[in-house]
Amino acid sequence: VGSSNNPISGVTIATILTSSLLLLLLVGKDHATIGAAAAIMIGATVCCAAAISGDNMQDLKAGHIVGATPYKQQIMQIVGVLSAALVMAPVLMLLQHAYGIGEATRVGVKPLEAPQASLMKAVAEGVFQGNLPWGIVSVGAGIAVVIIIIDLLLESAKSSFRTPVLAVAVGIYLPFELSVPILLGGLISVAAKRFTRRFSKEERETADRHGLLFAAGLITGEAMLGILLAIPAVLELDKKIAIGSGTAAWPGIVLLIVVMVALYISSSRRSRAGV
Repeated sequence: VGSSNNPISGVTIATILTSSLLLLLLVGKDHATIGAAAAIMIGATVCCAAAISGDNMQDLKAGHIVGATPYKQQIMQIVGVLSAALVMAPVLMLLQHAYGIGEATRVGVKPLEAPQASLMKAVAEGVFQGNLPWGIVSVGAGIAVVIIIIDLLLESAKSSFRTPVLAVAVGIYLPFELSVPILLGGLISVAAKRFTRRFSKEERETADRHGLLFAAGLITGEAMLGILLAIPAVLELDKKIAIGSGTAAWPGIVLLIVVMVALYISSSRRSRAGV
């Protein structure tokens, strides 16, 4: 329940595909550009509704666990949606001017990856232009069905190894530089859980909570730092603090190793329950 198990991408892509087919029947191929844009707008509306509802359910569930008052939570949910709507547009404009989203806006600058947006654009345009590879889509759907069946069989066998179809799909269409950190995080989680097997139940839960909080902090910090770094990029101050291309990768590798070690220690250290 909530945003932790909410297939937003799948629902959005299915919505865009269905909307594109319906609009194709209504307006035809003569209005392909308008039809594709309309299908994407419909998908964006469904995506926002699914994301907000999933987050709302997650917050209400967490509030129920800690004994919060539901109506007060709902008031703050409204405040959160309104404040996010006011902040999101300026942030996206900043990132667009600094790097470009999907396509570079400055020479020599790598644009921000937008795999989901590119996929949705390809689906909408492919339907209206008549060049959507339905054979490949059908093969992908068949593979998804097989993976789901395998996952159900593993679940019935009470196996610790599972094959969630959403994780497989994300691993396929996400860029390599995004898939690798997810894989590394999963391996660290497996290693930490194996190490904490000798702990008591309360100690395992505490260690797992520490790891989750540490990982959540990494995600939040990375997002905030990425936005802050866009400011000197827009002001063209990034060229003055640039690192040579031959040595730019090494600081990142060192920091990645440090973060991985810190995450493992945080997820596997023994401490008192509730701390």
